[in-house]
Amino acid sequence: MTALTFQFSDDQATAYDAVTELLRSSGVDLDDGLLQPPRGDAGVMALIGKAGSGKTLLLAELYKALEQAGVDVVSGDYESRKKGDRRTLAILAPTNKAASVLRLRGVPATTIHRILYTPVYDPEYERIAEWLAGNGDRPEIEGLTDEALDRAQAFYEKNKSIPGALAAAGLRGSDFITGWKRREEPLDIGFVDEASMLDDRQFADLKEIFPTLVLFGDPAQLAPVNQSGSMVFDQLPEPRKKVLNRVHRQTQDNPILDLAHALADPQLDYYAFERMVEDIARKDERVVWGQRVEVDLMARSPVLVWRNATRIRLINAFRTVYGAPEDALMEGEPLICDGIELPLKHRKKRLDLEARGLIKGAQVIYLGKGRKPGFSKLHVMGAEDPQVSAASIVKIEKPDEEEPFIPFAARMGATFLHGAAVTIHKAQGSQWEKVQVFAPDIYAAARMGRVEAGQPLWKRLAYVAITRAEQKLIWVVRNRLSKPTAPLPISDLKAAPVAALKLETETE
Repeated sequence: MTALTFQFSDDQATAYDAVTELLRSSGVDLDDGLLQPPRGDAGVMALIGKAGSGKTLLLAELYKALEQAGVDVVSGDYESRKKGDRRTLAILAPTNKAASVLRLRGVPATTIHRILYTPVYDPEYERIAEWLAGNGDRPEIEGLTDEALDRAQAFYEKNKSIPGALAAAGLRGSDFITGWKRREEPLDIGFVDEASMLDDRQFADLKEIFPTLVLFGDPAQLAPVNQSGSMVFDQLPEPRKKVLNRVHRQTQDNPILDLAHALADPQLDYYAFERMVEDIARKDERVVWGQRVEVDLMARSPVLVWRNATRIRLINAFRTVYGAPEDALMEGEPLICDGIELPLKHRKKRLDLEARGLIKGAQVIYLGKGRKPGFSKLHVMGAEDPQVSAASIVKIEKPDEEEPFIPFAARMGATFLHGAAVTIHKAQGSQWEKVQVFAPDIYAAARMGRVEAGQPLWKRLAYVAITRAEQKLIWVVRNRLSKPTAPLPISDLKAAPVAALKLETETE
């Protein structure tokens, strides 16, 4: 096995060696650092384990080994036409938030959308991209000085982002990206984190693109809503599934992980679990037995609920205590992208929005009105280039009302629901420093006695909700809401990004 800077556990070493053998069969020898042309379809392998079992650590070490062997990392930003026999790796996640978690750990991840759809560059500026990628000579571009190209080169050497480098040279995205197209040619090796979120259609798309595919997933999470309790890696033959059993992440006295893994005990019922939460909260400040929902946290870390009715009630309570008007949004209100409403003839504009992070489930913060009626200035949480102006259709759902209230709307564009509370299903793939779980909803699921894939539903809900918390878990046991201590914050989000693109999706 390739020499590593730390010691793997037995299950991690077994999984690492299994992936190494899979890669060797595709022509990538990590032991000797030798790369050969692809040898056909190596197939799919899954590394599965519960929270803290070391999946992300293993993914990061495999990425480092592949990079050291000379495999090129493909991002959604730019892909050179000069491929030859080079070997490539793409590291993917289903959501912007999940991809950003990997990027914070030094792993250059992008979303599945950004790989399925690739940017089309203006030929003039593509020469700069090829030069930065090491595939051409330094170009001479009319209107760009040597100092501008030096800035682009310095930025790329530090950040490995072609759009960011071109923006550092003084170009706007609309200058160098002329459109987006669905990928036509297959890639090479693909790593997919948070694979429990994949549905069958996404899995089929990925298998079509990547002849060698490695999935990293948690079998204890909630399956996609349309998957009848199953996950895509469940269908793989046993030799192609490697299970990580040992808990590694924050193994020293982590009460949040202790609670998550306690749910695996088949004898544990809901009442005993709540007593466990209460007991731990008395001893450790990282777990809080909450008597009310803390409204100050809801703008950046939504309350996690099971029932849709609970979500709607909490959202309206949030807007009420902040004094939000009925006919407008306040700066700082959180939103969740619910999709893009554009006709087929505006396919390019749809791809523009999706490429900038406005995919279904994306968490955004409203920063104010755009220059045109119905347009919004938004900060996309977890996106590489987070600030965007887009035509928006915002829906505020009301308790006991079938139709949502729409404070304003463009004729077409990105649609949003309020994001102060979200369902636990939609929270998968995301993590926040502090997480509030609305326990009365978990109790309601326990009383119903529903079972999903052989596990009581309330345990799956509790497991997913608890493992969204990075540092603090607040188990809210009463249907109360605190008063805000300050106005909604936006000052930390208003700094202009390096590569700001203005996306106007409404027809002129």
